Amino acid sequence: MTDVTDVTGTAGAAGAPPATVPGSAVRASRRAMRARAAIVTERGTGGRTVLATMRSDPPLTLRVTAPGQVHLVSTAAGPLGGDDLALDIEVAPGTAVEVRSVASTLVLPGSAGGESLMTVTARVGAGASLRFAPEPTVLAAGCRHRMVVRLDLAEDARVFWREEIVFGRYGERPGRCHSRFDAVSGGVPLLRQEFVVGDPEIDGSPAVYGDAGCVGSTLVTGRAPRTVVGDGWAALPLAGPATLVSALGRDAVELRRRLRQGEEAAAARP
Repeated sequence: MTDVTDVTGTAGAAGAPPATVPGSAVRASRRAMRARAAIVTERGTGGRTVLATMRSDPPLTLRVTAPGQVHLVSTAAGPLGGDDLALDIEVAPGTAVEVRSVASTLVLPGSAGGESLMTVTARVGAGASLRFAPEPTVLAAGCRHRMVVRLDLAEDARVFWREEIVFGRYGERPGRCHSRFDAVSGGVPLLRQEFVVGDPEIDGSPAVYGDAGCVGSTLVTGRAPRTVVGDGWAALPLAGPATLVSALGRDAVELRRRLRQGEEAAAARP
């Protein structure tokens, strides 16, 4: 069971999914935003997970949708150029939480240009579990976006962390995105990953994305016994106690299917 003992910050009604808002109207509707949202769990009576803090800061609005499950609801369009958004997750020892989103995130250019930033920091304590699986991020033409993930795991913590990026809306080239992922387990580096989307020389290279329209990855604790390669995906055991699944797809449906195939392979044991 999950209890919410303290909910702070501002919450608003959910608007239409980001992809339904015309880009020109969005860029004219608001200025750059700075938002800080947070989820903090603690262990309650009987070992149940308690959401001690769930702080929303629009456009990052949090909703409890099931026991131990929180959904991100975008209460403003974007991110837009110039936005600085951050989500902080603290999973206390012995607790568990799942974080998802209600819709894809559409990254748009701002009226004055500039780079948007989305930072997610998560700390997962001893014996704790975090599942982070939002809907895909869509890079609209002209955007300049940076994604930063910092993940700090206790040695016996469990995590499932999936990210999906779609190269623009239908029929358009993607904006530019620089993604950085840093994970440590028990204070020891587990994964350092960095890639760029939106550079034509890189995007079209058969050694990088080729004709793919999406890229995604899943970090899951538990080291797979061997490397497994499928059609458009690979599950790679890391040096530490985790496996990285990477996949490409022509569209978001194919990407999700391939990631799930890799996730199943990573979970398989002889």
